[in-house]
Amino acid sequence: MNVMAGEVYSAGQGQRCRQDRDCLPGARAHASSGARTPNGHFEMKALIVEDSFTTRLILQTFLAKYGDCHVAVNGKEAVEAFRLALEANQPYDLICMDVVMPEMDGHEAVKMIRALEKSRGVLPDARVKIIMTTGLSDRLNVIMSAREQCDAYLVKPLDTSRLLIYLESFGLLK
Repeated sequence: MNVMAGEVYSAGQGQRCRQDRDCLPGARAHASSGARTPNGHFEMKALIVEDSFTTRLILQTFLAKYGDCHVAVNGKEAVEAFRLALEANQPYDLICMDVVMPEMDGHEAVKMIRALEKSRGVLPDARVKIIMTTGLSDRLNVIMSAREQCDAYLVKPLDTSRLLIYLESFGLLK
């Protein structure tokens, strides 16, 4: 798949499909497929939702060390990618979501993603981890993100050392 056709493409290690995940409906296998990256971490599956090429590149380069990275350029594509991953029993472990994007913003996309999880019976502690990655640092956006049940909030320019701390605290790197 590719982003040019309005689809999500894989930019991870070998661009392989995660057929080794055996997830029951409502269950997640956070970074626990058993496969390991060259640096010894369990592989995770990440979705980067970002309309800025530069930020996408930074996140892809950083996260590819830890597993497969897929990209969506707006919230609408992100919701579709998330839905398809759930239907294939290959859910994402992490979503890095921008707030301001064309077609559908990050806040609306997060609401729809959480609704999809709820409709599938995904328990709160098994949900995808969502980090808002945005240039907006005002209280309103931070509060809105917390209400939408985002797990973290990173303000651009992105600090990858802070991102790494979040990944470790979420248990995505083992």
